[in-house]
Amino acid sequence: MFNYQEAFSRNIGWVTKAEQQILRGKKCAIAGLGGVGGDHAIVLARLGVGNFHIADMDRFDVANFNRQAGANMSTVGKTKVEVLSETLEKINPESRLQCFTAGVNAENLEDFLDGVDVYVDSLDLFCIDIRRAIFQRCYEKGIPAITAAPIGMGTALLVFMPGKMSFEEYFCMEGKSFDDQILHFICGLSPKGQQASYLVDKSAINITARKVPSTCMGISMAAGVLCTNVLKLLLQRGDVVTAPHGLQFDAYRNSLVKSWRPWGNRNPLQRLRISIVKRLLAKQALSVVAQPASA
Repeated sequence: MFNYQEAFSRNIGWVTKAEQQILRGKKCAIAGLGGVGGDHAIVLARLGVGNFHIADMDRFDVANFNRQAGANMSTVGKTKVEVLSETLEKINPESRLQCFTAGVNAENLEDFLDGVDVYVDSLDLFCIDIRRAIFQRCYEKGIPAITAAPIGMGTALLVFMPGKMSFEEYFCMEGKSFDDQILHFICGLSPKGQQASYLVDKSAINITARKVPSTCMGISMAAGVLCTNVLKLLLQRGDVVTAPHGLQFDAYRNSLVKSWRPWGNRNPLQRLRISIVKRLLAKQALSVVAQPASA
């Protein structure tokens, strides 16, 4: 028989018994269950969080094997919501799940955020419109919203709290083209760009084709960093770094940097960096087009 206290007893010491019961009653919303989303969900479930809203419209395929929790030969073709909901229920049979199999959209956004204590952003990099809508609604509803992106062999953390700098104020995407919004998102997540020094194949980044590389190490570190901060938010203890401050830890470079970008992407340093990265990507795209067909 399942016993909640026994199942999560090894958390005690890092949390009190009373805090464990608080986690039991909390609700986290997670949009996107590929990449970091599956890891986030599993870590939070093992932490003892008892309630989840989980959303994804995608199915597992072989290209997910290098990084996504739940991706293996037995799950190819299955929906990510189906696989992850089964996993969460096996970890905690008492958990209460509400599944959004069509992902998050304008029609179900209110239901997705209903009664939620923390929003965990795990959407695909290129899902910009709905990401902006979710963060904006979280801000309006007073829900802390957090993202930790797997970047290279590390992770970058940003937390948006009610009453402080908003997602839009930080990333400054309004009126930008789709490609520029992606560029603003990437540069805003990683103001120092630590990962650039060891990218061995720059052609693997193709924003127009909606393709970027990712590692399982980055995914795992993102889950550890993000879920630690979710714990702090849910238990209201410990310092939480909030935008325009951020953190980026890169295990490949053995480096932790703390960023501070007042005015977000409107910061002169950020505007310069975005301009440089945009020129580099344009140059790279031209070089790919110019390659002979046999290359």
